[in-house]
Amino acid sequence: MDAGLAAEHGLTTEEYGGLCDLLGRVPTYTELGIASALYSEHCSYKSSKIHLRRFPTRSRRVVHGPGENAGVVDIGHGWVAAFKMESHNHPSFIEPYQGAATGVGGILRDVFTMGARPIACLDSLRFGDIDGERGARMRHLVDGVVRGIGDYGNCVGIPTVGGETGFHSSYNGNILVNAFALGVCRRERIFTAVASGAGNPILYAGSRTGRDGIHGATMASEAFDSESEAKRPTVQVGDPFTEKVLLEASLEAMRSGVVLGVQDMGAAGLTSSCFEMAARGGAGVDIDLDLVPLREASLTPYEIMLSESQERMVFVTQKGQEQAVASILSRWGLQASTIGRVTDDGRARLTFGGRKVADMPVEPLVDGAPVYDRPAAPPGDLVHRQEDVEPEAPDDPLGALKRLLGTPELGDKAWIYQQYDSTVRSNTIVGPGADAAVLRLKGTPSGLALTSDTNPSYCWLDPRTGGRQAVAEAVRNLATAGAEPVGMTNCLNFGSPENPEIAWQLRECISGMADACRAFDVPVISGNVSLYNETEGEAVRPTPTVAMVGVIDGLMDLGDEAEIHRLLGCGFWRPGDRVLLLGNEGDEFGGSAYQRLLYGVEAGRPPAVDLRAEAALCALLRRARRTGWLSGAHDLAEGGLLVALAECAMAWGLGMRGHTGTSPLSLFSEAQGRALVTLAPARVDDFFATAEEFGVPASDLGEVGGDRLVLGYDGGVVDGAIDDLRAVWAQALPRAVG
Repeated sequence: MDAGLAAEHGLTTEEYGGLCDLLGRVPTYTELGIASALYSEHCSYKSSKIHLRRFPTRSRRVVHGPGENAGVVDIGHGWVAAFKMESHNHPSFIEPYQGAATGVGGILRDVFTMGARPIACLDSLRFGDIDGERGARMRHLVDGVVRGIGDYGNCVGIPTVGGETGFHSSYNGNILVNAFALGVCRRERIFTAVASGAGNPILYAGSRTGRDGIHGATMASEAFDSESEAKRPTVQVGDPFTEKVLLEASLEAMRSGVVLGVQDMGAAGLTSSCFEMAARGGAGVDIDLDLVPLREASLTPYEIMLSESQERMVFVTQKGQEQAVASILSRWGLQASTIGRVTDDGRARLTFGGRKVADMPVEPLVDGAPVYDRPAAPPGDLVHRQEDVEPEAPDDPLGALKRLLGTPELGDKAWIYQQYDSTVRSNTIVGPGADAAVLRLKGTPSGLALTSDTNPSYCWLDPRTGGRQAVAEAVRNLATAGAEPVGMTNCLNFGSPENPEIAWQLRECISGMADACRAFDVPVISGNVSLYNETEGEAVRPTPTVAMVGVIDGLMDLGDEAEIHRLLGCGFWRPGDRVLLLGNEGDEFGGSAYQRLLYGVEAGRPPAVDLRAEAALCALLRRARRTGWLSGAHDLAEGGLLVALAECAMAWGLGMRGHTGTSPLSLFSEAQGRALVTLAPARVDDFFATAEEFGVPASDLGEVGGDRLVLGYDGGVVDGAIDDLRAVWAQALPRAVG
């Protein structure tokens, strides 16, 4: 075997030489495939691990941090939440429907292998231009991804309760599909993916193994080129109905008391599941590949180990209890096969057809994969990027507002989320379209809030500030619902780390995110890194997607469910309420939607992120929610004040009349650390006093009521009918996708 074949598997000359030294010989073809998967960027994080160590990962609530299938936090009343976010970017670009569908399936398995029942999903999507010469292809991708997410989640019966969708030309060659899932269980019922106990059997459960998905992990660790369409066979094919019964059967098997460890077969299939479980337990495994259930008898050992066929699990059970697990799975119509046993020598031995096809040390391949500190340097044009471009003041702020609301970026995303079931399982109180989704935690007075955020333009202009902003906005979104953040997961989407400019973006974004996590005391409990998101050398904007979970104590004390839905959603719904603006105003337009979407300008420094001011604002919002003063809250983000007011007005069709002393241009500033709140007039004085106590500036903008958005400003007035604004906003995305 030569180094050329190793290079085809994504191994460098040094990595291949190290593998030969580790084995003391030239690897077999099967061993080469195994090593290439475990050494891939997708499985080993070899280019990001050195930076990921900056994240805080512990708190009083963390039960399991990074390293398991999903992170776990204590959410009170004896319950824990397990959650994680993963990418399925490359597969979704090649085959959008199956790529997105299997992304949902994979993240659900990550959660229920922890013993937690999935109760909610989020999705974060990034697409390229949906008009122009590439528009037809991009519209095909949008359609396939949305249908794939909807069909899989709907069939399994897990609601998609929120997320985000963005559009930018940098995603023309690489779309991003990031899937998040959250599940809950009693604290004493958590499971981990550990293989231990010499002689304990290893069981394979679920669908049979086929050729779909082979080399999926390595394909996800490569940049695209003109031949990428030929990689279509590497995309997995999902079966949500099998996933549903596998979920129920697995949870029942775990409740039986005879399962010791469990892992789903995700990226790299049997390779990752068996090797990673053994490494966590300091053990080895003996696997007889002749016992693996196959869809095709002609599969080779190499193909069996690297197949990423979906809806498959590995169980380690107590010795002699194989039949008990098999009987449980059989009642659900699933096959279970004993394919091997745990050993105590730290090696993985694989046989096929009566001969040994692999004999490898486990720990050095899993935990000893190469770790690179890639050369990093800021882009040569960074100074030019960050040069301030004087924004053009709008002659007609109402017209500018309508143009912004009419873009796919800021338009209504109902066309997407109405294809998802957001209420199945009856936990959802606030669903898609709000700052944060809100779920009841049944049997308790508490609830959970979930959100997902990032701003790729900010991260491109200043990745450290962009990383801080992504975390700060997520905390702010939770605070508008009164939720205290308890944990964060992320999906870090970047181009090739072998490019020093991309390596610098990755390092700086992580540093900014880590700064913010420490400031807010939010641990990172799980996550995923997706690199090589580029085609022909053109990388996506740095997109560090943040998903965050918070706890709302006393949720059910706020009123009945209809009342809570109105209170915690985003919108004006009670005439006569006062509308207050919280936070410091400022004219900040670097990377703003106003500049980018209306004038094609993506330049300047992104808005500054004052972490102390953000923390004070969020603490005030949570206090005001607990006291019951607020009838609504909405954070200011893309588009600034005028867009936020329009979103509140369009939510329930109820307008406002008010005044601000700012300039017409300032209406679109994206200064950070700001939010709108509504409350009864009788509460205003108390609220102002409390805001002063927290050091948060507050001003009264006006009164809720009527069917028009009327806002005076320095030199004029915005006066628009809510129905007219909604017509533009609601049709933006459907019109764009045809």
